[in-house]
Amino acid sequence: MKIDQIEIKTNDIQKTKAFYQKLFGLAILENDEKSITFQAGTSILKFIEDSKFNSVYHFAFNIPENQLEEAILWCRNKVDLIVLEDKTVVTHFENWNAHSIYFFDHSGNLLEFIARHDLNNEQIGEFNSASILSISEIGIVTENPLKLGNQLIEEHGLQFFSQNANTEKFAAMGDHEGLLILVQPTRNWYPTQIPSESNPIRITLENNDNIVNLHF
Repeated sequence: MKIDQIEIKTNDIQKTKAFYQKLFGLAILENDEKSITFQAGTSILKFIEDSKFNSVYHFAFNIPENQLEEAILWCRNKVDLIVLEDKTVVTHFENWNAHSIYFFDHSGNLLEFIARHDLNNEQIGEFNSASILSISEIGIVTENPLKLGNQLIEEHGLQFFSQNANTEKFAAMGDHEGLLILVQPTRNWYPTQIPSESNPIRITLENNDNIVNLHF
């Protein structure tokens, strides 16, 4: 499953532009007074301005599976990586065969670079903004993750991620290329103490050669 586009809210288009274009080096596809759209590898990241919006999203980017250390160095003068309880910045998801680092953008959204070792996306050379391969995950807050997951299976042919222990509190839909992360309200976004909140999201997916448009 591939995440082609996510559309989320921001309360400041100019600060969003400064972070994602000037700091992170993502190319701008469209920009007007009320929205800005970036190219993030093969995915599109779109922000709609809402001056009253006061919440955060969680989303992740796939990076080359062999370049986590290079990504850490690239981030060093751009963002503060979140330090974990063991005093490191790297999370090892053993069941998912992946390693991640986490950080915040300008408005407090929780971002993640994830190196998924089951993907054949190894790259050689310096890590830079072009090494951001795609949007890998988007967090969706729902009262019953399993119920929503089964609804997405029935209506759109999606599937639960087989390498995740899917429960009523936390579930993942998709595969290594793209995942919908379904969590209950107020569950803290790992690895922070920030409770999840339900926010407007529009998502365009590719699943088994079908285009799926979702709106939460």
